[in-house]
Amino acid sequence: MFKFALTVTAFIGGGILVASAGFAQSLPPERQITSSPKNHMLDNNDNFSADGRFLCYDTRETVGPGIDNSQTIEKVEIATDKETVLYAPKTQAGAQPAPGIGAASYCPVVDKVVFIHGPLLEQVAERGPYAKTNRTGVEVSADGSQALTRLDARDVDNTRLTTPGAHRGGTHRHEYTADGKRIGFTYDDHLLPNYDRTIGYMEANPKAPAGVTHYFAALVPIAPKGTSRAGELEKAAGDSWVGRQGLMRAFIGKVRCDDGTTYENSLFVVDIPASVDITTAHSGGSGQFPAPPAGVHVRRLTHAHAEGIVRGAPSGDRIAYLAAGEDGTRQVYVIASDGSDKDENPAKRPFQLTELPKGVTGDLRWHPSGNSIACISNNGIVTTCVAPGPRFGQSVFLTAQGDAPERSQLVWSPDGATLAYCKPAPTRDANGQPAKTYNGKDCVQIFTIAFPDANKDGIADLAS
Repeated sequence: MFKFALTVTAFIGGGILVASAGFAQSLPPERQITSSPKNHMLDNNDNFSADGRFLCYDTRETVGPGIDNSQTIEKVEIATDKETVLYAPKTQAGAQPAPGIGAASYCPVVDKVVFIHGPLLEQVAERGPYAKTNRTGVEVSADGSQALTRLDARDVDNTRLTTPGAHRGGTHRHEYTADGKRIGFTYDDHLLPNYDRTIGYMEANPKAPAGVTHYFAALVPIAPKGTSRAGELEKAAGDSWVGRQGLMRAFIGKVRCDDGTTYENSLFVVDIPASVDITTAHSGGSGQFPAPPAGVHVRRLTHAHAEGIVRGAPSGDRIAYLAAGEDGTRQVYVIASDGSDKDENPAKRPFQLTELPKGVTGDLRWHPSGNSIACISNNGIVTTCVAPGPRFGQSVFLTAQGDAPERSQLVWSPDGATLAYCKPAPTRDANGQPAKTYNGKDCVQIFTIAFPDANKDGIADLAS
């Protein structure tokens, strides 16, 4: 059994103590659950089914670069390793790839998977090939029937106002709220490319445009690139829901600094009360960028640098993000969702959670209990306790670190018992011959590890 020396980071009385534990820690075994000769990309999404039995993924980078060349949306049953194709449209590669499908997430309330979808082959002549500003969100039934539902409408006619409830570009990285009623996403505009990426949300509405089920709204007003004033946003991305009902969406915003010249990436939250009427959003026109619905409000939480895909605690009271630690490495920070770095109450200000010697690559994930955060550091999966008490701030590696190949795209199961992630692995085709991707690399496969939590408190046990 593999053993290693564990580094424990603890916060005591507002200070930081770093000590090397004098015991060895057993690693849970890594289990490979996919093996077919293709890539299996979790893509930092919500890939577990609500019952925790399946993982959904796309197959990008197998036959060509990017989501452009993902040919299928699939799922794998964790207990049996059985892979099932959920959606397989006709595709074309080359200079005009289409349709481009990927970034899959499971719906938490019905057996469906959401993902981005570019133009069908028969639409390429009119719409052009796959692009960030040429895609929409769709749902496919997870039963293998390939039954498709179109969620959002795209309207790029520049001779009139955009159809209410439609957008004029592309939605991406769709994320359901835990109750399934709202879907958040990043958004790129086709009609006004002088605007950078921003974020939005959609929800089912009887006033949705014809042929789709959901009404679109931008959430964050941004200024055109290079034109903002001090304190104004020019970009919003790295977003995630905070809490189960989607009343807050946290994001990283590119904001003009007070000097009027430089920029900073900081943590923001947009509040979306349950009472907001999404149909009050303005979809824009040829010279007008989409505007948020009435009643939403943007708050700035940090004035120092923040980055990564931010993650809200399931309870909605805290947000995790990445920033430079005291030693200059990138570490996990946590802040109250109603706080800021200028709050008079110290408890509402951000604090550095991790002190991992090699810093944090990314892939932040909250345990469903809200008591731990997982991430990747030095190519190892590590969890850190955020529950008050003697183990607060303690970090436990669940895999080897400093090894190869790269682990990435971490996701935690709904019951907190399993962590899934991607890693390239030697793969063979149906004839037993070595299989590689289009650029000669090993196929990316999905692996899982059990979270060692005998106490069922959402904190990694320190079994020796």
